[in-house]
This record gives sequence, C-alpha cells and structure tokens, in this order.
Amino acid sequence: MQRDKQHPLSQAFDKVWHDGLLYKIKHILPLYFDLMRSHLRDRTFHTSVKDHTSITFPITAGVPQGSVLGPILYVLCTSDLPKTNCTTTGIIADDTSILAAHNDPHTATQYLQYHLDLLQEWLHKWIIKINATESVQITFTLRKGQCPPVSITNTELPVGNTIKYLGIHLDQKLNWKEHIIRKPKQVKLKVKDLYWLIGRKSPLLLENKLFLYKTIIKPIWIYGIEIWGCASKSSKAILQKTQSTTLRMMTDAPRYVTNLTLHDDLKIPFILDVITDIRQTPLQISYTS
Repeated sequence: MQRDKQHPLSQAFDKVWHDGLLYKIKHILPLYFDLMRSHLRDRTFHTSVKDHTSITFPITAGVPQGSVLGPILYVLCTSDLPKTNCTTTGIIADDTSILAAHNDPHTATQYLQYHLDLLQEWLHKWIIKINATESVQITFTLRKGQCPPVSITNTELPVGNTIKYLGIHLDQKLNWKEHIIRKPKQVKLKVKDLYWLIGRKSPLLLENKLFLYKTIIKPIWIYGIEIWGCASKSSKAILQKTQSTTLRMMTDAPRYVTNLTLHDDLKIPFILDVITDIRQTPLQISYTS
C-alpha cells in the first residue's frame, strides 16, 4: 500500500486564480456568480515599512482569508481535482493525500504516478503552483522494501518513513510508535506552560487544576485514540506514565500513594480504560430520507 501525502499547493489560499475560480462558480453556482464576482473583484493591497508606503496594487489571486466564504471558495476551486478508479483521494483544506493500494509495489506506484500525472495537468490548467519538495511519499507495508519513487512536475517526491496527517503521525507499519513517542513531549511542554497554575505550589483549588487538565492537557493525547488505541501495551504505557506523573505533580502526592489510588481519588480513568470504554460504545447512525 502506497500513499503520497501532499501539501501540494504553494500558499494555497493566496494563489487561487480569480478568473478560473469565477469560471467554476458560474458553472457550479450560477445564481451566486454576480455576488461572488463582486466579493473578489476590486481588491487592492499595499506594503508599509515604518513611514514609507508603496503604491497600491490590484489583487488578482487568492481568496479573502479570515472570511466565512474563504474556505468555501477554495473548496469550489478544487472541486474538480482529478480522481481515478485505482486511487483514493483525501482532501482537508489544502492538505491532499492520494492512496494507491496493491499487492505488487510496482503496480501501486503505477497507479499513483498516473494520478499524479493527471494532477499535474490540472495544476497547469488552473495556474496553480505545487510544492513537490514538501510532499512526501510513504509505503505502508509489513514487508521489506519500498515502492518505486514517483514524481510530479519533473521532481521526484521525497520518501519518508513517517508522516503527519491531520495531527496523527503515521509510520510505515502503522504501529503508532512515532505518534505515541511525540505525544508525551507535547504534554510536557503544555504542562510546563501551565505549571504556575497546576504545579505543586499553585494556590489553585484541586478541582480547578483537574478542570485545566481535562480541557487543555488531556485533549493532546486523547486525540485520535480511536485509531492509535490499537497500539501495543508497551507503547500505551508511555502515555500512561506521562498522565500519572502529571497527576502526581498536580496533587503533590507523596510516593507511597499508588497510581491506582491517585486515579481513583481524582476520578481520572487509566488510558487503557478510556480505550476500552470507546471500543464498547455503540456506534449510532441516524438516517432520514
């Protein structure tokens, strides 16, 4: 299984071609064409450095960032990204991934390269620049070896052993080791920032410390637990140690107080219990016709 994960569009929101975007809006949402045209047209910018200001220039590309319409306009711009029957495409804002799966690594590469060739034509047509060197090609497999390299815009994509996608670190064997190694580091940095509030000498009430832990620190490691929760017990023990250490610091508990007592008194479940609860929670889907 091979995956090409990209941040393909260089300064994506700033480089959307107005004329091309308006052409798509006219065909996709014709009723809103005049409104969108007035929203994009006649925008200008200038640069100021101390007491000096440049002349005014027209803005001919990009969508207004910070506006409600900005992401919608970008989605309209990329709504016709090329797809194939042999690959799967995932798009979150300007973060695009292409997945090709096959038992034969050379066949998987052929599928991926064909999709990239189509993407290259699309980028050229709509005057969009790609950062090929910021893209990463990764092979997910339990076998030895890598899939052959692929390229776009005559640039071979870098090959990586791990990749970060939507805040989750994926490694080649999908054992989540890289992700779980990074999370304690992030937790420790956040604990350091909040130490004056949740530390041993903080005058803050314990219930308020726990509130900060649950709302700021816990979300750091629990994010994506439905996916990485299948990691080995030894890997999950790394996160559990980080949680126990943090709770012990917050309460200034003496050494003779066990981690079990600490978690029970604070009503904080162990990480393994959190994973078990999530697995046992039934999935409910509501459908109305």
